[in-house]
Amino acid sequence: MKLICNKADLLNGVNTVSKAVPNKTSMSILECILIDASSNEIKLIANDTELGIETTINGTIEEKGKIALDAKILTDYVRKLPDSQVSIECDSSLKTYIKCDKINFTLIGKPADEFTYLPKVEKLDSIVLSQFSLKEIIRQTIFSISDNDSNNKIMTGELFEVKGNNLRVISLDGHRVSIRKIELKNNYENKKVIVPGKTLNEIVKIIPGDTSKDVTIYFTGKHIMFEFERTIVVSRLIEGEYYNIDQMLSSDYETKIVVNKKELYDSIDRSMLLIKEGDKKPIIWNVTDNNVEVKINSIIGSLNEEIAIEKQGKDLMIGFNPKFLMDALRVIDDENISVYMVNPKAPCYIKNGEESYIYMVLPVNFTTVS
Repeated sequence: MKLICNKADLLNGVNTVSKAVPNKTSMSILECILIDASSNEIKLIANDTELGIETTINGTIEEKGKIALDAKILTDYVRKLPDSQVSIECDSSLKTYIKCDKINFTLIGKPADEFTYLPKVEKLDSIVLSQFSLKEIIRQTIFSISDNDSNNKIMTGELFEVKGNNLRVISLDGHRVSIRKIELKNNYENKKVIVPGKTLNEIVKIIPGDTSKDVTIYFTGKHIMFEFERTIVVSRLIEGEYYNIDQMLSSDYETKIVVNKKELYDSIDRSMLLIKEGDKKPIIWNVTDNNVEVKINSIIGSLNEEIAIEKQGKDLMIGFNPKFLMDALRVIDDENISVYMVNPKAPCYIKNGEESYIYMVLPVNFTTVS
């Protein structure tokens, strides 16, 4: 095999696929990136058997072939090369020569036939949306998945639910629920799949997020595939039945407030200064007619602020984990937000009129702050 390409194209390619290289594995071949120039394109592939990424880069193939190279060494080396053309050539003994200007580097590769290619996904069942929309709905929900699958693996993924021309993405971790809903350009058959959070986190890193370019998502019984520009991401789905979120949601409320999002976010952000890492001290809202009083009292100090609001319904005092509130507020773009509450022990909802976003946060017990 011998190919020539620009350093920038090669680096972008290895950076893209390296997201699918496992940090720890007993199979050394999975620590590699496959360079496949056996056809008329230069493809770079990485696969940890749960998540696989393939991208095509520009370049000239002078001699067809393929080789698997250690991903970390390859990525670090290419990053340190000057901005020039790179030649990659390997011989029958798996010695791989990477040349750039006057730099010559030799790396022993592994046989390409040991590498596990991405599973074939039939392109029969799909939806199309903009790269920007996909990136946004992941960003606006991914923070509330569980990072621990020892209790329930389903919580480590997000539900992708298609109904007609709507896509709804849902995540939860037992303390909160995040829901984003967007309208698609076309109508599709109804479907529900649970996508691993790891996959979605990596997609957010590599998808450009262009408003004018689309991503096509293909569904099968066990896999989901994202195809955008010259890259495909294939992931196993999480098996099982997702929670019936609609049963958890309620439109009932005893107290509704409308508040400036930035003012509320900044107040909670200031309160976090008084909470040590690992401390579960709640922030307390005292909701009255014209303002919400934000209180916190810890061993470090105390804070008391008032924020102007519009209120409907009853006065209320309620406690929250401040991080959960900040996570939701951080991804909402509206200037003013509506918060719906029932009592100090019932879930709180932050949502807009169209319910294109809904954030449900469970309150926490608290001791009244004087």
